Parts: sequence; structure tokens; C-alpha cells
Amino acid sequence: MKKNKKSGSKKLTAKALQIEVLKFLLANPRKTFAPVELSELLNVANNRHSVEHALQQLVQAGSVEVKKNGRYGVAVDRLTSDAEVKHEKTSPPLSPPTAKRKKRQPERPKMVEGRVDMTRSGAAYVVTDETMDDVFVAPRYLNGALHGDTVQVLLFPRTYRGRGAQRRPEGEVLKVVKRAREFFVGTLRKSRKYALFLPDDPTMPVDIYVPLSACADARDGDKVIVRVTDWQEGKGRVPIGKVTQTLGAVGGHDFEMNKILINAGFELSHSPEALAEATEIPDLIPPQEYGCRRDFRSVLTFTIDPDDAKDFDDALSVRQLDNGHLEVGIHIADVTHYLKPGTRLDAEAYQRSTSVYLVDRVCPMLPEKLSNHLCSLVPYEDRLTFSAVFEFDKQARIVSRWFGKTVIHSAKRFTYEEVQTILENRPFEALRQLTLYPKLEWALKTLQRIAQKMRRERERNGAIGFDTDEVRFRLNEEGIPVEAYIKERKEAHLLVEDFMLLANREVALYIQQKGAGQQEIPFVYRIHDLPNMEKVAEFARFAAEMGYPLKVSTPRQIAESYNQLMRASQTDPRLKILEPLAIRTMAKAVYSTRNIGHYGLGFTHYTHFTSPIRRYADVLVHRILEKNLGEAIYRTDRERLEEQCKHISEQERKAAEAERESIKYVQAELLRNRIGEVFEGYVSGIIERGFFVELKDSLAEGLVDFRNLREPFVVEEGNLRARARRSGRILKMGDRIRVRIVSVDSARRQIEMEWVEEEED
Repeated sequence: MKKNKKSGSKKLTAKALQIEVLKFLLANPRKTFAPVELSELLNVANNRHSVEHALQQLVQAGSVEVKKNGRYGVAVDRLTSDAEVKHEKTSPPLSPPTAKRKKRQPERPKMVEGRVDMTRSGAAYVVTDETMDDVFVAPRYLNGALHGDTVQVLLFPRTYRGRGAQRRPEGEVLKVVKRAREFFVGTLRKSRKYALFLPDDPTMPVDIYVPLSACADARDGDKVIVRVTDWQEGKGRVPIGKVTQTLGAVGGHDFEMNKILINAGFELSHSPEALAEATEIPDLIPPQEYGCRRDFRSVLTFTIDPDDAKDFDDALSVRQLDNGHLEVGIHIADVTHYLKPGTRLDAEAYQRSTSVYLVDRVCPMLPEKLSNHLCSLVPYEDRLTFSAVFEFDKQARIVSRWFGKTVIHSAKRFTYEEVQTILENRPFEALRQLTLYPKLEWALKTLQRIAQKMRRERERNGAIGFDTDEVRFRLNEEGIPVEAYIKERKEAHLLVEDFMLLANREVALYIQQKGAGQQEIPFVYRIHDLPNMEKVAEFARFAAEMGYPLKVSTPRQIAESYNQLMRASQTDPRLKILEPLAIRTMAKAVYSTRNIGHYGLGFTHYTHFTSPIRRYADVLVHRILEKNLGEAIYRTDRERLEEQCKHISEQERKAAEAERESIKYVQAELLRNRIGEVFEGYVSGIIERGFFVELKDSLAEGLVDFRNLREPFVVEEGNLRARARRSGRILKMGDRIRVRIVSVDSARRQIEMEWVEEEED
């Protein structure tokens, strides 16, 4: 009697069968199987001989090996080794290759390392520099890897579509190299013998075991923060953790903000050990420091910062020299005087790598004593600084530069608004009454003249002037948002930015020039690669659809076209939709020891020197620069420095995500109390399900579902527009429409809208 084939199974091609066999063996790396067993266990209709042939091909490729008993298993040792291994044929192929058809040889399995980017479906993409495309990993092959983790992935042999086109790379996580997070927010469930922690984050797929002794004062059902102390990696094993903090009321504003920070991987407070070290730092400047630093206390110096700023890490000074030239000092808080390598303070600053700025709070890189007091360049106090000092001739050209340790005494703490009134010749009355006002006015307008010249030069050299809208919020005393507004970037903001760019560029040039003609000095560069030309071409097609053609044949043309677009969007609000899309075509700026220049700024050399209170990259730059002042030459270990660059780049990315999450949450909260109201906005995205609308005032984005419209719509190729099936009306990106708020889910940052169509107007 003929045996029936497996229900629901299908017969695979030889290549597809190899992939299924390899996937099955990888899922069972410690087991071996006979071909007849595999043919029964696999959900395929191929017979035992086909499975055995697939195994032979995988043996030749090096991903499978034959054991002494004739059983087959995954060749883990060979897959995780970089060495080339010669494989002997353990048995002749069951059927010789035909001469008529040349078979495509299977690729040798390859290991790559990258970062996990989880999707809502539970699958993930591993972002890596080692392949052209991100590697897709199905949920069953993640093996405990979480969003943001650094992992090693085994690539499956490539499959092919019609006409020889390759499918996207796929693989399986074999090893978690580095965990992105160790702290999680969730609910504690206690029993008589132990407790389980249920994470709120959907990208954390397993619960965490918490011994009762590690629960602190948390009770059953409390929202808590748990730190994983042992990942217990392996199938069927759960991580072990301990409660570090019991949170406040569930769902409140404070709770949600803390949750954003924890989910991004940032601790809410500094350790007792780090705080103790900060407490021991003397409040007064040691007298000997005055003797070994250049003294700027008699030079007119001031800071310019937002109204609510507390950490002032840069100051400007300007004075006329006897030769008629101008001396401009860019004075940066000397954080490295207080932050010493080998201390707990330094270790925690590096681990954080950045301050995180949410809508209503700052999670600082350094404890408050340093960030808001000792290092902050407050007015009327002597402060230690690391300065970049430039001499400009009468044509505002740099004729000399100097870097070194200094001491300053700020005469005035300006807000951006105050400076803007002076530059517009309408100063606040309180400013006019200052004894120093005439000198301050001269200083600001002198700096403005130099800054404008530098800005024009940058644009001529190919710098891109991205100036996208940023939303800000006014909150009441309870932290509840009451109003959203667009932050204006005026001349006062640009003035400060221009001089910070100057200092950052010149520090990088100084290090490069010092190492010229000899062994390079390893350094922390801020690099920005050329844009992705495929993305640029796609964006140009989109812009043309909106009636704004772009020239994008060369990187220089791209910069010029993007600058023209930014200027045009100032008078045509519809084009504002294009700005964030243009930014998405650009590479991400990162830190690296391998300098490739900064495309967006048009600089061949660039670093970060000007914000060491809030960026650890600047701390590293200060340390390397100090050791290379004068005749000294110091070279740190490049590999170690590159590892640090990768870490601080990753922390910067997490901080940016946390900031965006806090903005989305507050935008949702702002609209939660305005359900039913009608707002004006622009179509900002189109997907199969519906289209997104960005509101004009708050920049909040919501979804209008096609199912709720009067007639069905079909999304056209490229997702640039949708066409109504019956009437033929067109909805396209950038269209200005009115929408009504239907529902808001603050916790999920989701806003549902409905289109207020013309007949309702």
C-alpha cells in the first residue's frame, strides 16, 4: 500500500530543501539526525533520497557535518570560525551532476555581526555593515535576542527569485555579543516562594524570575524597575533579575517619562558610589590652577543659552587687539579637570555617553554637582575652561588659532531671546539699564558679522542648511501639556552654532595636521557619509510629483538642491513635508576614528569639542587634545577608541529615540482632551491601510483609515498618492486637508483621525 504524503506539505526545489534542512538543524544544534528521520520531521513532500542529497550539498558547503555514526548535525565549530576549512566528501553523491545544466553552487555560510532592530510582528532585521542589505531574522530564529542587542548572525544560503535576482539575506542569531538593556519596566507578580516580572515592553518576549529576597519593598501588582542580573541564555531558561525601584502611579505623566528612559536603556539616577565621588570634589578652584592657565577673567565673556537651561557648557569672549584685529574665544567647560579615568563617575558617564533631553526633564550624563554647578559656566563666578581662541583680521579671516586650558569669569548670562532683541535693535529695557550694555551690544554685533560670513562660506563649500521645524510644549505645574508651538531658530541661535562649528572643525584640523607626514594620531571624528543615491533618486521622483523638481546627479548638486528646497519651504508650507523625507536620504552622522569628512556640513574634518557636560565624545576629545598640545604627541589605542566611538554613537541613537518618544507621548496627551475637534494638517504618508496627517501647529501625526472614507481608495505605486475607485479623486502627499480627532491612545502614542471632507465644510 502506497504511503500518503504529509497533509499540507509540498515538494520543494533542491535549493529550498537545503535551506529548510539547514534551518531545522540550526534549531537543534546539539542533536544529530539520519536522513530518514529528517524526511519524517520536515514538513515537506520530498523523499528521503532528496533530503540525503540536500545534506550532502550542505556538507560540501561546510554548514553541516557527518558524525561517526553516519548521522548529520550542524557544523557549529566551523560556522563560528573565520579560518578556511577544507571539507572532504564523506560519501559519493547519490546522483552525478548532469552536463546539460550547470547548477548554482551553494554559498559558504557566513557569520556577520550587527544590531537587532525589532518589528511589531516579532521578527527583526539585523543592521550590519558587513552586508549591503539588513539581515531578516524570523521570530523563531532570534534565540532570545532583543531590540538593540549586538548579535552574531549565521546567514542562510541565499535563495533566488526569477531571472537570477537574489532575495534579501536571512539568518539566525547564534550569539548575543552585547545586551542593549539591563533595566526593564513592568509589573511584579509575587507568590509565596518567588516572584515573576512581566515586562511592559513588547520587544521583551520573556518574563523575568525575581527571588523574593530581590523584591525590595515591592508588593504584588506594583509597577517596578527590574535589572537583569543573569540572562540565563538558552532555550527554556528565563532571565533572573532584582527590583531596583518601585515606580509611582501607573499611567501618570511622570511614570510614562520614566518608562521612556528605562526602555531606552538609561538609568534614572546615578549610583551612590558615583554621587559620593562627586560630593568629595572640592567646590573651590585650587589656587595652583590659576598659575598654569591662560587668564581670560578680564576679557568680556558671556553665555547664550535657552531660558530654562541649567548646564552652561560654552561661553564666548571677544576683544579688539592692538593691531586692529579681533580675538574671539570659545570657552568650553573643563569637565576633564573633574572627571578622571578609572573613577566610578567616569565609568557611568561613559556608559550613559549622553544626557537625554525629554519634553519635561533631563536625564544628565553627569551628577548635578558637576553638570549644574562646578562645570556650568554660571555668571559672576570663576570657572575652569578648555578654550579655542582665534584671531580674525579686518576681513574676518582667521590669521591664528590657539588651544589650551583657561580660566574665565562670565559677565552675563544671556537667553537667546535677549540676544535676538539686541541684534534686532530693540533690546529689553532691563538690558539697556546694564552698565556693560554698550560693550555687550558691540560684542554681539561683532560676533554676528563674523558668524554670517562663516555661514556663507560653509554654504559655498557645500554645507546643507537643514532647518526642520521642532515642536516645543508649554506645561502646567503638574507637567500636563497645555500648548504646542514651533521653535523658532533665529539669528541668535545661528550665531552660537556658527562659533561652535568653528571650534569643532579647527580642533579636528589641528589633530590631523599634527599627525601629518607621520603616524596618524587616533582621534574621535564626527563623520557624515555621502547620501544613499538610490534613496535620493526616489526622493527626487517624489519631489517632482509634488511639483518641485530637483537636480541630484552629484553630491554637490544634492546639497544645492536641498538648500533651495529648504528656502522654498519657508514660503510654501506644503513643501515642509519634503524636509524630513530629504533628511531620511542622508547617512546618519556617527563617531569614528576613521575620518571621511562631514558631508552635511561640507567639512573635511570635524569633531565634537564644545559640549562635554552632556556628551562623552567631547570628553574623549578634550583628553586627546590636551595630551597633544605644544610639542607633545600622544597616540591612544585606535581599536579601543573605535569601540568607544561605536558605543557613544549607539547611546546617542537611543537618546534620540527616547526624545522622539517623549514628544509623541506629549503630543498624544495634548490631543487626548480635544477629541472631536477639527484641525488643519498635511498628508505626510500613505500606506495600504490609510494615510497619515501631520497637524499644522503641534506636528502631531495621526492615521486616517481608508475604511472610514466614503469610497475605497487604491494606493498607487511608490506610495505617493491614492486614487478613489469610483470618483477618481486623487489624494497625494503634501495635500492640505482638515481632520477630526477620533481617538487617542497615549500609552501607544497612537492618534486616530477622520477626514473632514469638502461636503462637511
